[in-house]
Amino acid sequence: MKMKSLCLGFFSLLTLWGVQSCKESTSTVTPSSPSITTLDCSSTTFSSTATSGTAYSGTATIAYTGGNGVAYTASTVTSTGVTGLTATLSAGTLASGAGTLSYLITGTPASTGTAVFAITLGGQSCSVSLTVGTTSGTGGTGTTTGSVSQVVELANAFLATLSTSQQSSVVLALNLTNAKKWSNLPCGVQCRQGLAFSTLSATQLAAAKAVIQAASGTTANEGYSEFLQINSADDVLGTKSSGGYSSGYYIIAFLGTPSTTGKWMLQFGGHHYAQSVTYEAGSVVSTTPSHQGIEPKSWTANGVTYSPLAEERNGMANMLASFTSTELAAAKITSTFSDVTMVPGSTTNTFPTTKLGVKVSTLSTTAQAKVLAAMMPWVNDLDDASVIAFTKIYSNELADTYVTYASNTSGTSGNASTFFTSNTDYVRIDGPSVWIEFICQTGVVYPAEIHYHSVYRDHKRDYIGL
Repeated sequence: MKMKSLCLGFFSLLTLWGVQSCKESTSTVTPSSPSITTLDCSSTTFSSTATSGTAYSGTATIAYTGGNGVAYTASTVTSTGVTGLTATLSAGTLASGAGTLSYLITGTPASTGTAVFAITLGGQSCSVSLTVGTTSGTGGTGTTTGSVSQVVELANAFLATLSTSQQSSVVLALNLTNAKKWSNLPCGVQCRQGLAFSTLSATQLAAAKAVIQAASGTTANEGYSEFLQINSADDVLGTKSSGGYSSGYYIIAFLGTPSTTGKWMLQFGGHHYAQSVTYEAGSVVSTTPSHQGIEPKSWTANGVTYSPLAEERNGMANMLASFTSTELAAAKITSTFSDVTMVPGSTTNTFPTTKLGVKVSTLSTTAQAKVLAAMMPWVNDLDDASVIAFTKIYSNELADTYVTYASNTSGTSGNASTFFTSNTDYVRIDGPSVWIEFICQTGVVYPAEIHYHSVYRDHKRDYIGL
C-alpha cells in the first residue's frame, strides 16, 4: 500500500486559484503483477496416466502459497525429456494466500520416460514431472504401477539422460559388498554408492524419481509418498543443523544392468531411508534390507502437517495394546536397546537363532490380525504386486511368528497411546521370513523430542543369492 499526497507543496499555486486550504487525500495502489511465495511442483497431482504413443489429455494441479490476488495471463509450456506434450494454463486470478493452478496437458508422448514441464509464475519456478508408461498387449492400456518392465523402461530412460561418467557411477557390480553398502547416517555417498540427487539436473532428477516411484507402493502415506516426506524431513533438519542433512544427499544406484531377464538390484535412499529391491527374470525376488527413520517425527509446512512414520508407530502400538496383560508379560524382555539390532549397512550382524517373546499362534484371533496389520506399513512401501505376494507369505507364516518388546514401562493392555512414548521403547516382529524392528530414540537435532528408527529385513531373502 502506498500513500500519494495530492498537495505536494502546491499551496501557492492553489492560492492563485482561490483555494484557501489543501486537504491531503490518499489512494490505494494495488499490485500490478501476479506474485506468489512458493510453487510446490513436488506435490503435483495428475488426473490420468500417460502412455507412450497414445493421445493424452489430462490436468496437472499445482499448489502455491502467498498469492497476491492479481490476475495472470495464459501461458503454455512444452515438455522436455519425453517430448510431444504441451501444458496450457488458462488466464485467471491468484487467490489471496494459498491456492492451486490447473494446467491442461495435451499431445502424444513420443516415448516412455518422464515428461518435464518448466513452470514459472508469480516470480517462482519449478519443474513438473509426468511419468509416461508403455502400452501393453492390444488393449492399449498403460502398464500397472510397479511392473518390472515399467521399472526397467524408466531406468533406461533415466540412464539415457546421463553422461558416460554418470552412468559408470550409477551402474555398479552386483555383489554382496555393494549390496551391503547402505546406512542410516547423514553421510551422503561416503557411506553409500551411486549418484547423489544434488548432482543431477532437474530433468535427470525427475527421471530418477520416476524409477523410484514405479518401484514403490501407492498406499497413502506409504511407498513413494513416504519416501518424498522423509526426503523433506532431511531438508527440515538442514535448516536447524549443518550436520550434512539434505534431500540432495539421497542417492540412486543400479547393481547390475536393469533388465527384464537378468538379475539386478535397485538401491535408493539416504539418511533415514534405504531401500533395496532385487529383480530376477522379470520378477521381484527380494525387497529387503530396508530402513526408515524420521526426525522430527512430525512437522508442518505450508499449512500441511506431515508424520510419515505415524502408521508404523500406530500399527505397533495397536498390536501391543491388543494383547492381554498376561500376553504382554510373556512378550516383554528385560533387555534395553539403543537402536535396532539389524542395523543398516552392517556386514557382521546375523539374525539371532532363538526367537524371543510370545508366539503369535497363542494369541487371540484379534491380536493375531493386529500382528499382521502391524507389518503392513512396511510391506505397503513395496510395489503393488509385491505387496500382495509378501502379504501372502507373511500371513501363511503368521502362526510361527514371534513378538517381543522392551522398555515401554507405561505400556498398558487396551491403551495404544501408552506405548512408544520414550527413548529405548522397542518392539520386534520375528517370523520364519519377516523381521521388523521399531524403536524410539532421543532426537539428535531435536533433543527434546524422540524420533523413530526402524528396519525391515527378511530371513530368507536378504541379499538373495549373493
